[in-house]
Amino acid sequence: MNFKMLTGTLVASSLLLAACGRDPTENQEEKTTEEATTEEATTEEVTTEEVTTEEVTTEEVTTEEVTTEEATTEEATTEEVTNRETQEGATREQVSALSQAESYSEMMHMSKAGIYDQLVSEYGGQFPAEAAQYAVDNLKADYKKNALESAKQYAETMNMSTNAIYDQLISEYGGQFTPEEAQYAVDNLK
Repeated sequence: MNFKMLTGTLVASSLLLAACGRDPTENQEEKTTEEATTEEATTEEVTTEEVTTEEVTTEEVTTEEVTTEEATTEEATTEEVTNRETQEGATREQVSALSQAESYSEMMHMSKAGIYDQLVSEYGGQFPAEAAQYAVDNLKADYKKNALESAKQYAETMNMSTNAIYDQLISEYGGQFTPEEAQYAVDNLK
């Protein structure tokens, strides 16, 4: 009886669908078409995402390669300028000592002797004497200007007299400037 009822229900459903103008097997096709469309959409999304990811990765690599090439070119240009400014055959250590000497002159306004001592000092640059000598011999510095800047600092921060400033500038424990450089400094101190 249950089987007959079930068969009857199926037949009635089929007749009802046919009366509405629909084929009873059409529901199965719609479902299959819908699943296929969903699968196509999913496949299309994945493919688009994969392509986009590949494009971005390629673009990032290209940009990084170009940036690296530009940086390498800039470094080479800087090295060429440095090499042209220094004498032929200078060692890496001599070039480094010269670079450090430039910093001491520009930022700390040191004398030639003071820069040399700082370069060879175990508490400073620790360069060999040959590299330090190369640096001070090739340094383009205005030592009179450095003496004047040091004199200004002594006058402003330590309130020293003109004679005391002169003595400090020429002292082997002070600025180590030449008497001529120290005299220029005190003569032009305001």
